[in-house]
Amino acid sequence: MTVALPPLREVIRAHGLTASKALGQNFLFDQQLLDRIARVPGDLSGAEVLEVGPGPGGLTRSLLAAGARVTAIERDRRCIPALAELGEAYPGQLTVIEGDALAIDHAGLFEGKPHVVANLPYNVGTALFVGWLSAGWTPWWESLTLMFQREVADRIVAQANDDAYGRLAVLAQWRSTPRIAMPVHRSAFTPPPKVMSAVVHVVPGDQPDGVRLRTLETLTAAAFGQRRKMLRASLKGMPGALAAVEGLGIDPTRRAETVSVGEFCAIARVIDAGK
Repeated sequence: MTVALPPLREVIRAHGLTASKALGQNFLFDQQLLDRIARVPGDLSGAEVLEVGPGPGGLTRSLLAAGARVTAIERDRRCIPALAELGEAYPGQLTVIEGDALAIDHAGLFEGKPHVVANLPYNVGTALFVGWLSAGWTPWWESLTLMFQREVADRIVAQANDDAYGRLAVLAQWRSTPRIAMPVHRSAFTPPPKVMSAVVHVVPGDQPDGVRLRTLETLTAAAFGQRRKMLRASLKGMPGALAAVEGLGIDPTRRAETVSVGEFCAIARVIDAGK
């Protein structure tokens, strides 16, 4: 359902809004681009959506027009009146929660599984993403469609032997599938950030049998904490890790950036089996 609304720039001007550097805000005004982002998860008609950091509601408009029932968490109280106007234009579709997204139980806001769609504030984006990935499995969310700095997006989708490959890639990929849905040029934002951005889409998969998140986190922290060292040096302080590496036939002279997500899972599985 498309509702006639004033241009977003006019809304921002009417409410005296400016992007807050302290809150990591950068506004997107290109409604066609915002509509494309809202289409990434697929058909949202009647679907529940969690949006973090809606600001004045640019992406929120696109989600509501797509038929989604949006729960938006906004820390900046200056934006609440603009979001309230959107709620009036789309009766019954928008719930606004004023607060810090890092301090809110997101899963508890929904009875079913929502899609998470957000132009995340850059200063908390990675922390939120890691929290959503680290929650229990099967996850409380249906999919994640998130805007990141391009550098972070590359780290999420990186493969072994890529320069960007590290702990974030393993965490994102061991039980889900991330992809870069679209790049977003810095000039699309107001004010323009110093870096390029990208939208990442993540869908959950099955948790590998016999692999515990805590073990995988400890393993990758040790391996990538000294990423230039060989596994036999970086993993020597983790009980059972080197024995697992050697038992699986993985060369202990390799470095962490050459070890695939599947191999890290296999090492973690053997460690847990030996406990």
